[in-house]
Amino acid sequence: MGIKKSKAILIGIVTGFANGLFGSGGGTIVVPCMERFLNVEEHKAHATAIAIILPLSLLSIAFYVWKTDVLWSVALWASLGGVVGGFIGAKLLNKVSGVWLHRIFGLFMIVAAVKMII
Repeated sequence: MGIKKSKAILIGIVTGFANGLFGSGGGTIVVPCMERFLNVEEHKAHATAIAIILPLSLLSIAFYVWKTDVLWSVALWASLGGVVGGFIGAKLLNKVSGVWLHRIFGLFMIVAAVKMII
């Protein structure tokens, strides 16, 4: 197995662990790791993260439905909003430069970190 495949699998393991434990990890871990360790261009890293998030989410939902109570009414409405937001975000992805993509993503990460600490 090549070094790039090994790195991708390791990134996947860390991402899957974070997704299963925290309910997130797709974008917050995969995007920076793909850019830094796999030399993936910003736009491709964000687009690829979406493809990675789907199987992680399906596995997590299957586990959480079996182990815990899922608030289906919240999940349904939030999913509907997520579909609309995802469509808009996907359309905008190619219109934003790599520099601004990094800045916006970084700002979201900082805001999320501050909210979690406070």
